[in-house]
Amino acid sequence: MEGLVLQMCLGNGFSGALAIPAAVYMLQEQEVHAAQMEQTFIAIKPDGVQRGLISEIVSRFERKGFKLVAIKVVVPSKEFAQKHYHDLKERPFFNGLCDFLSSGPVIAMVWEGEGVIKYGRKLIGATDPQKSEPGTIRGDLAVVVGRNIIHGSDGPETAKDEINLWFKPEDLVSYSSNAEKWIYGE
Repeated sequence: MEGLVLQMCLGNGFSGALAIPAAVYMLQEQEVHAAQMEQTFIAIKPDGVQRGLISEIVSRFERKGFKLVAIKVVVPSKEFAQKHYHDLKERPFFNGLCDFLSSGPVIAMVWEGEGVIKYGRKLIGATDPQKSEPGTIRGDLAVVVGRNIIHGSDGPETAKDEINLWFKPEDLVSYSSNAEKWIYGE
């Protein structure tokens, strides 16, 4: 009898024996996938825009598999820059930082994906480009800390606050990318 059961399982590719556990596993994976999707705010600063690095930076996020859900070009006012960097208000470089952010066009973006906040920060590299690893955006493209070409949210609450500061809810586009099944599975 044991041989018959084994042969039946082997004969039709384990589908009968494993179909239910596989379906449960796939549903669990989909639930985990849905729970881990997050959004982050990324800005290409005026130096990155002026140096023509927009497509290079966008392509790195796209190649990783993250999805762009909002983008715009804006020249922030100094007051807006102060709101953006409010957490650095007591730092000696605050005014210079706000002057710099408001000195020219900024590409403001919202990216979506599993782990996009944490991995986005890795992709960007250390604040000081000279301490950034090769292969990171700052490690490859920036030289000094005062001109480090990109900003990225450093955590979930910051991401939420920055997205709400730079974008209205209706500015964010919700869509399914054809690449998602190849990135996350079905």
